[in-house]
Amino acid sequence: AVIVGVLRYLKVQTKQASPEETVTFYLDGPDGVQVEVMYCRPYKKGRAIFGGLVPYNKVWRTGANEATTFTANKDISFGGTRVKAGTYTLWTLPGEKSWTVYLNSKMYNWGVDMDGNAQRDPAFDIAAIQVPVVIEPTIVEQFTISVSDPGKELVLRWDSVMVLIPITF
Repeated sequence: AVIVGVLRYLKVQTKQASPEETVTFYLDGPDGVQVEVMYCRPYKKGRAIFGGLVPYNKVWRTGANEATTFTANKDISFGGTRVKAGTYTLWTLPGEKSWTVYLNSKMYNWGVDMDGNAQRDPAFDIAAIQVPVVIEPTIVEQFTISVSDPGKELVLRWDSVMVLIPITF
């Protein structure tokens, strides 16, 4: 019972440092494709992010705390791969010039193991896409996931880095 209480306390503390957010986007109006992303939003806090806090060429849980989830209410194309309606985990492999973005069909209790390694099991990857890194002049303090207007790309932004993942239906 003490261990469960400690784990709950630690979870609350990590959520204060990297708050949880659920964002919902409609790609084809309110009656069309709905995409929901649940993730935790860490802050930059003066740190070097990509190539530092988030190493290059090492799978990242794409946020903090639990693995980020991506849910679509209808079948979509994720970076050119047809994906059935459902809930998936979203993982990335950041590189200096490009990232690989994965949708994985397995749900995980936490985003990393006790050694800080991503828990993603590649056997459950259902989509993978390589996308270029866009370096922006404006620094984004808190990790942010959004959908571009008019809703054709999933946008990941943090520090000076932006990556765009094509989504179609």
